[in-house]
Amino acid sequence: MTMDAASNINLEQMDVDATIHAFTSLPDHAETGPHIMTSADGIYLTDSKGDTYIDSMAALFCVNAGYGRSEIADAISEQAHKFAYFHTFAGNAHEQQIKLGDRLLNILPRHMSKVLFASSGSEANDANVKLAWMYQHIRGKPNKRKIIARDMGYHGVTTVAASMSGLPLMHQPFGLPLPGFLHTDKGHYYWEGRPGESERDFSKRMAANLDALIEAEGPDTVCAFISEPVMGAAACVAPAEGYFEEIQKVLKKHDVLFIADEVITGFGRLGTWFACEKYDLKPDMMTLSKGITSAYVPLSASVISDKMWQVFADDPENMLFTHGHTASGHPIACAAANANLDLMEGEGLIENAARVGAYFKEQLIDRLADHPLMGEIRGDGLLLATELVANKQTKQELDIEWDCSHRLFDLCLEEKLISRGFFGHNSSSFSPPLCVTNDEIDEIITRFSRGLDKLTDELVRDGRWKPTG
Repeated sequence: MTMDAASNINLEQMDVDATIHAFTSLPDHAETGPHIMTSADGIYLTDSKGDTYIDSMAALFCVNAGYGRSEIADAISEQAHKFAYFHTFAGNAHEQQIKLGDRLLNILPRHMSKVLFASSGSEANDANVKLAWMYQHIRGKPNKRKIIARDMGYHGVTTVAASMSGLPLMHQPFGLPLPGFLHTDKGHYYWEGRPGESERDFSKRMAANLDALIEAEGPDTVCAFISEPVMGAAACVAPAEGYFEEIQKVLKKHDVLFIADEVITGFGRLGTWFACEKYDLKPDMMTLSKGITSAYVPLSASVISDKMWQVFADDPENMLFTHGHTASGHPIACAAANANLDLMEGEGLIENAARVGAYFKEQLIDRLADHPLMGEIRGDGLLLATELVANKQTKQELDIEWDCSHRLFDLCLEEKLISRGFFGHNSSSFSPPLCVTNDEIDEIITRFSRGLDKLTDELVRDGRWKPTG
């Protein structure tokens, strides 16, 4: 069969016949086929049927600079024509990679020291675990190997990264997590806080639980703790007051490394370059991806601190660092990243995220907080979410079997709005490109409100829910 770009039926059938899609029911996809996108500009996407949508998710929290940025496309083309590829193994380097590494260290927390490039956040998290293990080995503590993450955390899909992710649906089909990968509380004050408990006291209790877990496992066996500053797959759960302050005390007490997974929160999403700056985090390692190129081409980075680098630099065995990928530090990807950072700096996109993010949350609260289904409006910067409940006063959950999250996604899609649904809870999230305007935020909320009203009507009509008095 030859591809006819004008024939949607042929394209759809070709996709069904040839492709396995991520996080997709394979039998369902064989029946329904793909939703084919064909063009994009700013915060808007157009599909093969000619319908245009507002993408309030920047795809997967990643198109930070917005769609259709010729500056990034031109940088990719220029680099491809000039010098498309050579590997970075065995000390090889190229101009774009060198400049990008130096540039990152100028915007990262000052105690960070060295950057290792890869192509995805999953790869970077795998690399960070290996770097942590190597660090402990050089220090003469080879038994410090266990990794602790948070329930509902998301750190990627490679075998190690999926083991760290605290999502059972990512474990069950594959027999994961691997031994030595543990999970502690997710730290969501709305759901896990006790009646009358302050956020500060909640944070102390979460830290005490982590402390107890490390003590039970044996501090000499625990290598590192990994956490997203704001949890993505848990639908934008920002830290309670004092959360990371208390957690970092426990990590320091037990000589446990701290990995800050900034794949989503990095590069302006919260209105600062990195969440570490916003929440006063002092990690030993950081994981970067997504917004580093605004996803125009794949790129990620693992970053280590001065403390870790000094151990590696003083290694008495002078061990070879036997890790890397064919595309690590790819010239085209690094060129895209440098052009993307130029846009962020030149157009004030991070400052815009701070201003518009505050407006977005304010408007969500003003327009939706009184809705009878609305339980919580949460998040930070341009990383926000809503969570629906059956009863606002008692926090009674809507029946998860109804899958209201994905039903609301479908109803918003009817309104030509791309939001995001979640497995296992009744949340919807928003993370638009950082170039979004207040007027566009107003339209996002209007379309989401129409979808929410449709869902409410369905639940009432079907006798599944009725407003409380």
